[in-house]
Amino acid sequence: MCNYKDYQLKATTRVRESVEWTRHYAYNANDTENPRVLMIGDSICNNYHDEVRKNLANCVNVSYWASSKCVTDPEFLRELEFHLESRPYQMITFNNGLHSLTTNEAEWKEAYELALKYIQAKLPEAKLYVVLSTAMRGPGNDIVKRINANTMEIIEKTGLPYIDLFTPMDAIDKETGMSDSYHFRAPAVAIQAEIMANTIRDALKPEKDDLVQQGTETGPEGRLD
Repeated sequence: MCNYKDYQLKATTRVRESVEWTRHYAYNANDTENPRVLMIGDSICNNYHDEVRKNLANCVNVSYWASSKCVTDPEFLRELEFHLESRPYQMITFNNGLHSLTTNEAEWKEAYELALKYIQAKLPEAKLYVVLSTAMRGPGNDIVKRINANTMEIIEKTGLPYIDLFTPMDAIDKETGMSDSYHFRAPAVAIQAEIMANTIRDALKPEKDDLVQQGTETGPEGRLD
């Protein structure tokens, strides 16, 4: 039996942020017959998930887990286990980087690779894609480049496919395309969502194009479609 505790760091120096948060949505939650993707990330994932969902609405169900937790946090894999066990997934996209800017680099690399191994052991049939972290505005972008370089080392070592969200976001005018040092305005988010949706569609090759998404009146801010 696959136990997340077998994939945790033996020790971590990670200091949690002043505010830690997590968000998880499962759209069309009762449908277990059609393909479903689980997107894992942070606020960037939280921002693009809805556009991805709309782009895939007629063919793929979308779940996402966005969190401030760094892979080195002792609670990361425990919470990941909950999401991996929640529903059957045919594909998982994985990103964890922007909340590790001050994390010990060696610990992060080890924990990141262990997290990928855990996902593969837990859901060996699911297609797993690594997502590179998006660019930042300002000097922090050099740290993001180093994080992505470390991610690419892991990708080359594991042979996993990846989705590059850094290059297109680094190319935009950050003064007009970003709302702060980390987050993007709607046009840039739409670019991210299109890249994600196209990759998911190409990977899963869904047979249906008439999938019906069921909504609910009891979303946190009203109706969810």
